[in-house]
Amino acid sequence: MSVSEEKKAKEGGLYETVKVIVQALILALVVRTLFFQPFNIPSGSMMDTLLIGDYLFVSKYSYGYSKHSFPYGLAPVEGRIWAEEPERGDIAVFKLPKDNSTDYIKRVIGLPGDEIQMIDGVLHINGEAVKRERIDDYIETDPFGNVRRVPRYRETLPNGVTYDTLDLTQRGTWDNTRVYKVPPGHFFMMGDNRDNSTDSRVLSAVGYVPFENFVGRAEVIFFSIDEDASAWMVWKWPWTVRWNRIFRGL
Repeated sequence: MSVSEEKKAKEGGLYETVKVIVQALILALVVRTLFFQPFNIPSGSMMDTLLIGDYLFVSKYSYGYSKHSFPYGLAPVEGRIWAEEPERGDIAVFKLPKDNSTDYIKRVIGLPGDEIQMIDGVLHINGEAVKRERIDDYIETDPFGNVRRVPRYRETLPNGVTYDTLDLTQRGTWDNTRVYKVPPGHFFMMGDNRDNSTDSRVLSAVGYVPFENFVGRAEVIFFSIDEDASAWMVWKWPWTVRWNRIFRGL
């Protein structure tokens, strides 16, 4: 093979490599934008449904698409297209109304027109107490081996959706609230870890979430690692990965 032929072969090989990489990036962008986007959990506001160190997929198509469905909100989309409203009990990712850029994940509790109130730690929807039963404590162990037991309750929403909540303290800041009237086109979001969640109860920080701000619905945990471990330390995975949480539906 001549020098010129060898040069052409190398250039052709480089071109094919670059083409494959570009195609893969475009495919990944399309999947992330239109179908599924990965998120990781940085806080304990949704414990014990979601734990720090959980990685999950969020379906982008579940509620249709708005400008917040696209990277940096650059798409010229007004409102939502192919819209499907969230259902009570969904775990959803949304853009914080305060800045329209920070991602939050909470549970949909109140629908447009609902009245929401907390009375002595019990959730009330439209004047009716949500069914709540005490179940086994949530047990967590810190890095020093100290064991903590947290009261856990099972709530059942009016549409039959059931999930567990934690009650860190009997006199939490948001255990007794005013009546919140959810405006049209908005939703009321709450964390399952009721005494450790900044959510729609805090009007100055989160408040009512516009439908347009929804990014997608949480579907499945695809990876989970201890909160004091790093996912990139693969040599520690046998001991730090929470194997029992992988592929857990939400």
